[in-house]
Amino acid sequence: MTKLTEGNLAPDFSGKNQFGKEISLADFKGKRLVLYFYPKDNTPGCTAEACNLNDNYETFLAKGYEVVGVSPDSQKSHQNFAKKYGLRFNLISDPEKSILENYGVWGEKKMYGKSYMGVLRTTFIINEKGIIEKIIEQVDTKNHTDQILG
Repeated sequence: MTKLTEGNLAPDFSGKNQFGKEISLADFKGKRLVLYFYPKDNTPGCTAEACNLNDNYETFLAKGYEVVGVSPDSQKSHQNFAKKYGLRFNLISDPEKSILENYGVWGEKKMYGKSYMGVLRTTFIINEKGIIEKIIEQVDTKNHTDQILG
């Protein structure tokens, strides 16, 4: 997969959200989209990021954005995560990692000197025409809204 850059057409995607509803890029035509990829439900960094976005969800809507999170977790995991923290946006389950791979965010990570494959926490801001406007690779989980709107 070629690394996506700002100005690229966002790859199409389709997956089931926490309620089993099919969500695709086409659903957001004419809207701006915050598409964020995160490693795992209920982990400290992922929870901080989701809660920061959720706390500012009305601001995103007011500015014409929709927010969608994607991780390899199951629909059930997403459902529990969203319910536990009152998340008001879609969380797409991608256990096959097809969306993750199309966006180039499934890759090699290192922890404690060991290499493993995982989700590279990344956020894509996609405009009304489906063009990637901004890519945030160094995500500040506690202040992510400021990174997106700043």
